[in-house]
Amino acid sequence: MSMCEVLGTSYRHVSNSHEAFFRETPWGALFFALAGAAPDSTERTALRLKAVLRFWDSLHHGRYLHQKLNTFLTLEELMTTACGWAVEAWCPEGGASVRTRFEVAAERMARATREDSVEAILRQLPHILRFADRERLNHPEVVMEPTTWREHLASLDAATFERISGVRPAWVLERLYLWDRQLDVQ
Repeated sequence: MSMCEVLGTSYRHVSNSHEAFFRETPWGALFFALAGAAPDSTERTALRLKAVLRFWDSLHHGRYLHQKLNTFLTLEELMTTACGWAVEAWCPEGGASVRTRFEVAAERMARATREDSVEAILRQLPHILRFADRERLNHPEVVMEPTTWREHLASLDAATFERISGVRPAWVLERLYLWDRQLDVQ
């Protein structure tokens, strides 16, 4: 925060610059693709995936640990495990290889409209809703119903929608719980 004060810029600006700089390195590209730092807009997620794709050949030769100790993954396995949600949402028809599917998904995300994002979210909702904890919800009949989501997504302002437009399941679930709490106030 002190650096932001010295530079006279906002934290968001410094954070964006930091990410853009480190995405230009293989390990930085991989870190930001896997980390899931907000915002997870389609634009930002596409940039993160495209950065990994630029360094695919150099990253391809490594073995990676992710979520399970002593379980080594190839780059394809790592990306499928950590970022498979992007491929499922943006390239559901499949493809010849993992890399090709990520290329198609990243390209679609880069030029996605708000309506494209809504359709991707709605396609993924049945999968995402399985992870929702009904015990924590006061209005499950509303927020767990996929048909009400289109209306809810249309009512979101641009900044709120941007946060979930990349269709990362964690952010969509966060939106579900926030919506549930908002229904208590109304």
